[in-house]
Amino acid sequence: MRTPDLNVAAISPLPAPAELLATLPRTPAQADFVAHSRQTLREILFGDDPRLLAIVGPCSIHDVAAAREYARRLADLAYELDDRIVIVMRAYFEKPRTVGGWKGLLLDPHLDGSGDIARGLQLARGLLRDILDLGLPTATEFLDPVSPQYLADLVCWTAVGARTAESQPHRQLASALPMPIGFKNSTDGNLRNAVHGIKAAAQRHTYFGLTADGRSAAIHTRGNPDCHLVLRGGSAGPNYSAEHLVEADVLLAKAGLHRTIMVDCSHDNSGRVPERQPRILADVTRQILAGRTALRGVMLESNLFAGNQPHPPPTGPLRYGVSITDACMDWSMTQQCLRAAYRSLAPRFVSAPAPEPAFAK
Repeated sequence: MRTPDLNVAAISPLPAPAELLATLPRTPAQADFVAHSRQTLREILFGDDPRLLAIVGPCSIHDVAAAREYARRLADLAYELDDRIVIVMRAYFEKPRTVGGWKGLLLDPHLDGSGDIARGLQLARGLLRDILDLGLPTATEFLDPVSPQYLADLVCWTAVGARTAESQPHRQLASALPMPIGFKNSTDGNLRNAVHGIKAAAQRHTYFGLTADGRSAAIHTRGNPDCHLVLRGGSAGPNYSAEHLVEADVLLAKAGLHRTIMVDCSHDNSGRVPERQPRILADVTRQILAGRTALRGVMLESNLFAGNQPHPPPTGPLRYGVSITDACMDWSMTQQCLRAAYRSLAPRFVSAPAPEPAFAK
């Protein structure tokens, strides 16, 4: 009788991380750009760089060709706005599911439930390299503690999501990752779980992991001091108002943490209506100009075309450039709201020295 693996249908070996990194290596230029971008983001989030950090892009990547087109457009916009807003492209390959559904490009790249993770890793790593080559920093959310071994060297900013901020494995992982990390408040709006997560990630941990050649190992971490809070709203509604920001600021101060806050303009802050995101971004910029120094960044969900579509589609093929997860605003609205934020932020830079460019086009 089979008992140890009774519910395992199959086991498909994957290449060791070192094998994939050798097949799709990070170039010296990409390595330098990632290091420079991470430091730039640290200066914005925790230092004296007055620019606004904007994590912008699709809710999830399911079509690499569409993502590349989006990245080319975003790179041009990023170059245009760089002296006041530093744009980082959202490249999410893993999706948390409450009950079921598509789990992201990494786990299901063919969109058919075949679970070809090896191909998903290749596509994700290839896309990250392409985005970096355009001069765009990259952002993602790591859900599986193993996936960073394959991708983290190409990522400049990471999120710990609302469903995982309370998770010990994710706090341990965050303590090891070498980039700034945003912890989101819980789906019910609770901020304490994220604050506790930030504090835990700053500490040393030991946990199960993999070596570069794919062997099981004990990972010993130093702790990550570059974590911050992301307000994404909750079941009770939005949480980006002045009152909410004061509450978050007090919690961070009491915990002895960086008083650094990012506002996710999507999710429960927008009621999942993407067209509300520009209004939220405008509110954030007004609060920054009013002296909310803890406010350092925003997140926007954006794609080539507006809305979302069901997967699998009821009839015909999927529409190009349209999300299959959360609804996004379209490219035109993305340009308009970021350019409006750029104009609004002008008073902040009247007497400030020109910041060093985030990248060279």
